[in-house]
Amino acid sequence: MPVIMGTAGHIDHGKTTLVKALTGIDCDRLAEEKKRGITIELGFAFMELPGGKSGVKRLGVVDVPGHERFVKNMVAGAAGIDFVVLVIAADEGIMPQTREHLEICSLLGITTGVVALTKVDMVEPDWLMMVEEEVATYLKGSFLEGSPILPVSAHTGAGLPELKAELAKLVDAFQPHRRSDLFRLPVDRVFTMKGYGTVVTGTLVSGKIKVGEDVTVFPKGLATKVRTLQSHGAQVEEVAAGSRTAVNLSGLEVEELSRGDVLARPGSLFPSLSWDVELTCLKSSPRSIKHRKEVHFHHGAREVMARVYMLEGEALEPGQTAICRIRFTEPLAGVFGDRVVARSFSPLRTIAGGRLLSPLPHRVKRFSPAVETLRSLGASAPEDIVLAQLELAANAGLSFAQLLVASSMESKALEKALQLMGGRQEAFLIDREARVYVSGKVVQALSEGLLAHLADFHSREPMKPGVARGGLASTWGKRLSPKLFHLVLEGLLRKGAIAADQEMLRLPGHKVSLASDAASLRQKLLDAYTAGGLTPPNMKDVLEPLDLTFKEAAPVFKVLQDEGLLVKIKEEMYFDATSVAGLIEKVVAFFATHEDMHPQDFREVSGLSRKYAIPLLEYFDKEKLTVRVGDNRKLRKR
Repeated sequence: MPVIMGTAGHIDHGKTTLVKALTGIDCDRLAEEKKRGITIELGFAFMELPGGKSGVKRLGVVDVPGHERFVKNMVAGAAGIDFVVLVIAADEGIMPQTREHLEICSLLGITTGVVALTKVDMVEPDWLMMVEEEVATYLKGSFLEGSPILPVSAHTGAGLPELKAELAKLVDAFQPHRRSDLFRLPVDRVFTMKGYGTVVTGTLVSGKIKVGEDVTVFPKGLATKVRTLQSHGAQVEEVAAGSRTAVNLSGLEVEELSRGDVLARPGSLFPSLSWDVELTCLKSSPRSIKHRKEVHFHHGAREVMARVYMLEGEALEPGQTAICRIRFTEPLAGVFGDRVVARSFSPLRTIAGGRLLSPLPHRVKRFSPAVETLRSLGASAPEDIVLAQLELAANAGLSFAQLLVASSMESKALEKALQLMGGRQEAFLIDREARVYVSGKVVQALSEGLLAHLADFHSREPMKPGVARGGLASTWGKRLSPKLFHLVLEGLLRKGAIAADQEMLRLPGHKVSLASDAASLRQKLLDAYTAGGLTPPNMKDVLEPLDLTFKEAAPVFKVLQDEGLLVKIKEEMYFDATSVAGLIEKVVAFFATHEDMHPQDFREVSGLSRKYAIPLLEYFDKEKLTVRVGDNRKLRKR
């Protein structure tokens, strides 16, 4: 797998000269750089190294500027490197940017490298020995502690063979972990090439890309296509992770692109205006990082203005680590585990760095339990990261594509993990087409919430048999997606935790019950209608003495109806159920000897006036006891 080496060190310590001596390539390409004799922009080169397990190996080289004014360019270049050559001039020793560059490399997660003591031809042996001791002492406690310190001279060639041999050992031993399925190329340079058009360069941090593929420029969302590819000066058809890459893009102008953009496949990244990060304040920082502090924020090759919001505590003291929310002035697109760097305004220097925990804008409140969930991401196994990210996403859930960036898992491993989680009901697929998942804990909490909602409803409305499904969706479920509501409800119905009477939903143990005052009203109404028989009292005459409106008494009428004691013939007209049943027997008996029943016949059978006879006939038609033919009724065949 390709490996990238980066330089680091103070201005004028000979980084670019050393790279030229090693590779034959002058990384200072700008006229301003030639005129001033300093590196301003990033430079790129490559070299062939002998030996190793597989013979000759090609090493990509990123040369960074050393001047303090161009540290942001240094960060952009260092973000894609695998190991570092810390360049220290023997005639000057450790200087301010030596320290800052080493801190930046540490914050970016670089864990190995060598030290090149340059310009050894300009110092006496005793001085060189003293500088070596100084450097070795300074590096104690850093990731370069115990690393080789190699005296070299780019002018005389002294020490270069030994340095190359050491680099070959590093390349041979280095086994970078890079994802193979998520193509990402942070852009560190944009230019026009005659005959080609717009070209961008960067270090391919993961995945691979082929000529002809469709790509998107994030966070801008610009669609384009790969026309041609180059790696280390040669035109190729495909480039793998770890390679320095130049991409010729079609349909875009140079003005549309900038350093810090990221090339990726369409729909694979999710730009956001805020991230949750594990941030460490450097021990060397002159002051703490306070809540809402404004900083220069670096990710990949991008620098943006941002504010640090403490999710725990009020400040991050030097040497401390905490979970923070970073809010940007423009969106960024990242992946779980990406390294980030923060620099202060005054003095302009590196003060903190860390790891990206959540590239998606979850709603995490300060001092909430979710902060602990975020903290756990830093030391969790991949499957546990997926579960935690789903938990943080709450009711919104995450798509498969979002989980790829929120967990940094390979797609095949994520597929398998989600299948296992589904079997254990730790994750649920709520949308097959969009491949959206929610946490099992979220579903459990929603299920408990729905049962509690129904229990509360039954407590408040004891005379109602339940809640209509549509009404439940528009009240309790209004903040859920229809598919998530359906998943929760159907799960409870399958378990028998909720009972359904057609569209009416209730708890299985719920029975309509009346409070003491309603029970008294029930008895009074029942007595009045039982006494009335087939000539029930006028509704007004029943309710006025009770000082009630029909709307207030309607729930009790519904209870009597559900109990089978009253029959609702039409709106606000009820009959004693026993009397109606007796009348039905008389009607059926009439049809035993008659084919048709005229309204007059019904009045004779029932002994009722037209006021009650007509509503009852219409009720029998509605209940399909009879069928109307002209003015007559026939007994409906069953």
